[in-house]
Formats: sequence, C-alpha cells, structure tokens
Amino acid sequence: MSETQAAPTAAGAPQPPKEKIPEGDYKLVTFAEGDPANPKNWSKAYKWYCTMVVSITCFVVAFCSSVITSDIDSVAKEFGISHEAALLPITVFVIGFGVGPMVFAPLSEVVGRQVIYGSTLLLAVIFVIPCAVSKNIGTLIVCRLIDGIAFSAPMTLVGGTLADLWRNEERGVPMAAFSAAPFLGPAIGPLIGGWLCLAGWRWLYWIQLIMAFVVWILITFTVKETYAPTILKRRAKSLRKQTGDNAYVTEADLDARPLSERITVFLIRPFQLLFRELIVLLMSLYMAILYGLLYMFFVAFPIVFEGGKGYSPGITGLMFIPLAVGVVCSAICAPLVNKHYLTQVQKYNGKPPAEVRLIPMMFSCWSIPIGLFIFAWTSYPRLIWVGPALAGFPIGFGFIFLYNSANNYLVDSYQHQAASALAAKTFIRSFWGASTVLFTEQMYHRMGDQWASSFLAFLGLLCCLIPFAFWKWGARIRKRSKYAYGGDDEATHDSDVENQKNRDPDDPLEHDPLDLERARSYVSNP
Repeated sequence: MSETQAAPTAAGAPQPPKEKIPEGDYKLVTFAEGDPANPKNWSKAYKWYCTMVVSITCFVVAFCSSVITSDIDSVAKEFGISHEAALLPITVFVIGFGVGPMVFAPLSEVVGRQVIYGSTLLLAVIFVIPCAVSKNIGTLIVCRLIDGIAFSAPMTLVGGTLADLWRNEERGVPMAAFSAAPFLGPAIGPLIGGWLCLAGWRWLYWIQLIMAFVVWILITFTVKETYAPTILKRRAKSLRKQTGDNAYVTEADLDARPLSERITVFLIRPFQLLFRELIVLLMSLYMAILYGLLYMFFVAFPIVFEGGKGYSPGITGLMFIPLAVGVVCSAICAPLVNKHYLTQVQKYNGKPPAEVRLIPMMFSCWSIPIGLFIFAWTSYPRLIWVGPALAGFPIGFGFIFLYNSANNYLVDSYQHQAASALAAKTFIRSFWGASTVLFTEQMYHRMGDQWASSFLAFLGLLCCLIPFAFWKWGARIRKRSKYAYGGDDEATHDSDVENQKNRDPDDPLEHDPLDLERARSYVSNP
C-alpha cells in the first residue's frame, strides 16, 4: 500500500485498524502537511467567517422555535381552537429537533456536511411558507413538524463543523462564540415576536422565512465543505478519473460496513445506553428538565406579566432581556472554564478523569433554583416587574455551563459510544421540552404562580445532587459499565481490564470508530 502524500490523515477521518485494510497496491489519499484543502489550514479570517455563519444559522433555528409563542391566542381565535391546540405547532417543532439528528448525523458521514446544510435549510424555508398562509391548524402542525426536523440538521452538524475548522488548542473561543446561539435564539424570539405580532400572527412566520432564507444563501453559497473524509473522497475520485488508476482510495473507502448497518447502530445504541447506563439516564433527565424549563418560560412569562400585570406582548418580550444577558455572560466565561480544564489536564499528566468535567456543573447548578425561587416569590401582581425579570439572569447564566459540562462528561465517559450517549440525551430532552409547553398553563393555574415556579425550583435543587453524586461514585459506575470508555487500548490498569472484559467484540453495536466523530456534532449542541 502506498500513499499519494506522505502525511498524517486529517483529524476527524475514520481510522480503521490496519489489519482490516485489504491487501494490494492501494494508494491512500490523505492531506499533506500544510495542505490548503485541509479546512484546518484555511485562513483564519475565512474560518471565522464560517464559524459566524453556522453560529448565526443556529441562532435563527432557535429563534424560529420560540418566536411564535408571542401570539398563541390570535391563532386559537382565528382557527376556532383551544389554547392548548394552538400550542401544538411549538410542540411538534421541538419533537422534530429530537427526531432529525438520528438521521442527519450518520447521513452527513456519507454525503458530507455541506449537502445536508443546504438541502435541509432549503426544505425548512419552503415549509415556512404554508405556515404563514395556513387556513387551518392541521396545516400549521404538519408543516411545523417538517420544519422542526429540517431545522435540526444545522443544530446537529455545527459542532462537527467547528471541529473540522479549528485545532483543539484553537477551538475554545470559536466554541464559546457558538455556544450562546442556541440559547440566545429562544430568548430573543419572544422579544422580537412580542412587537411583530402587532402586525398579525402570520408575520411571526414571515420573519422566519426571511431570516432562514438569508442563512440558507450564506451557508449554501459561501461556506465550503469542511468534513475531511468527504473532501478526501472527492480528491480520490478526481485522481481516479484523471489517471484511470482505481487504486486511489481514502480510509473511509476501506470501511466495508454498509450505510444500513451504520444507521442501525446509530438508531439502536442510544436507547441501549439510555436504559442500561445510570450516568446517561440521569444526565439526560437533568438536561431534559432544563430544556423543558426553557420552554416553560415561554408560557410562564405571559401568565405572570400579561395575565398578572396586564403588560402587552411587546413589553413581556422585554422581560426576556436578562435571560439573554445571562446567556451571553455565560458564553464569555466559557474560555475561562476551558482554561481551568487545561490546568486539570496538566495536573493529571494529560489523562484527567471524566469527573473533572463536572466541576463547572457543581458550581453553576445552583443558579437555576436560585433564579426560579426569585422568579416565584417576586411574581405577585402587586410587585414591580424587576424581580421576576432579573430572575432570568442566573437561569440564563447557568444554562450554558450545565449543558457544556454534561455534554463533555458524557463524551469523556463514553468516548467510543459518545455520539450515541449524546443522541439519547437529545432525544429525551426534545420530547420532554415539547411536552412541557402543553401542561405549563394548567400547572400554573392549579398550583398558583408562586408555587408552580417553586415546584420547578425544588426540582432544580434536587437535580443539583446529580453532579455531586457522580463526582463521588462516577468512576466506580464507569468501572462496572459495559459501555463506558476505559482508556487507551494500551492501558493496563484495572478499570481498563474490567471494561475490556465487559465488552463483546462480536457485537456490532460495541465499538464504532466513527462514533466519536459524530460526538463532535453534538458536543456543543444544546
């Protein structure tokens, strides 16, 4: 076997074991040192441009999920339906967020990221139009479901795109710039929607169409393919065509597994981890509660500010500003968290335990219940708006720290199963977030504004036990796990031996060398 360029394969390309490479005179196509085709060697200005485009795209997607919450009553009145039925377009959109990644993540490994970005965003743009002109709630629900599935693709792939572009030591600031977008979008949605709905509820969809069309243009025609295996595959195809020599292959070509097997693994394994692994289950439930809380706010804020204080939707939208500011401040602090983690890497000689990832979570988890208690007991109609509005700041501040810590802990704990663990979290999170919208109003009416919010605060307080429990017992749980990552293949310490004993080498659902690549697509996606 020979290589067309004597250089290491690009980071992120599949790494099949050498014994699986068929014998013969294969010419392996790789990136050379300093190869301009390697996305990591693109100019810093263009890499930052791509980073900002995909980040803005995620902001728009998150914005589209929440902007319609500003005027639910007008939809209910025009179509002659209940308030709960009018909330269904929000619910099905978030359900789409949980379903789409199960397909788009493995498919992006075959056709590349650019095709997925362009095709799904175009589909989303098209199906916003029938929402804006719909004559019945059925059209609205079906089209919003399709939009949710289509819009989930950018949210799924953006983490992988940033991993394609930036080396590990460079990635901290770009990831921090991106990490605020999925949380900032839902906070800004009601802020803009509260004023835009004065022109009619259909304008809440027209604004989605305009913004989604702009980012589709930008990401389709100005951002190049970043996925290294796809770039190399195209190069090998070009070399075969130019030379007539079919010996030119990439490492991805040497993976003999059919696409159907990869997709089957990706669909089944998340549920195995969810129901067999305590770490995955509890972390998924924690993140689901937080995600549901975010969407509960879209219903709770109108109850407190419009129903209790008589504010207009526009003024109520302004109450989301502290939440957005908290998200931004959290994103600004993200590089400091990364810097602290690097000190822990040095402390443990480059191999820190996964539980080190829990340190930011153990500090930030308290901000959620604190904010909720403030929101609860300052939400009396007779009190000024300042208390419940400012309560959003600690809640927004805690979101990013908690999500990033949870994602990183799952990745470090289940490296070869990482994307499947994160897919399980995304699945349960999306379905729970979708369902909370449907019962929040009834919960507030039956329990009262103060005790309904206090119930959520106590729930958040209970969840604070999770990172501390895993800090103490997480290593012991992983040692007994069949799926947890036990260290490098050369490792010989007891936990690695135990993990190797627990694994079934003949099980096709065990070790997937591409799974960690999929994890990069999830790790910064909330």
